[in-house]
Amino acid sequence: MPEIARFYGIVIKLFFGDHPPPHFHAVYGEHVGLFSIDSLDMIEGDLPGRAKKLVTEWGKINQAELKKMWETQKFRKLPPLD
Repeated sequence: MPEIARFYGIVIKLFFGDHPPPHFHAVYGEHVGLFSIDSLDMIEGDLPGRAKKLVTEWGKINQAELKKMWETQKFRKLPPLD
């Protein structure tokens, strides 16, 4: 699964051709969350609250690019959360 961003110990990954709905994966240590690209809600997983908040904040900034990557299946690195 390609890594598209890394910040504060959180790794964001995206599978191309993965199952719907459009989503990305966030990994923080042994915790994993699947986030909807459209709503940015965590639809599955066990990320701690602070990590979940950081991923959602990052997702808002990069939502358009995430949608574009999901639709075109063209991988590119996205900037980390500052």
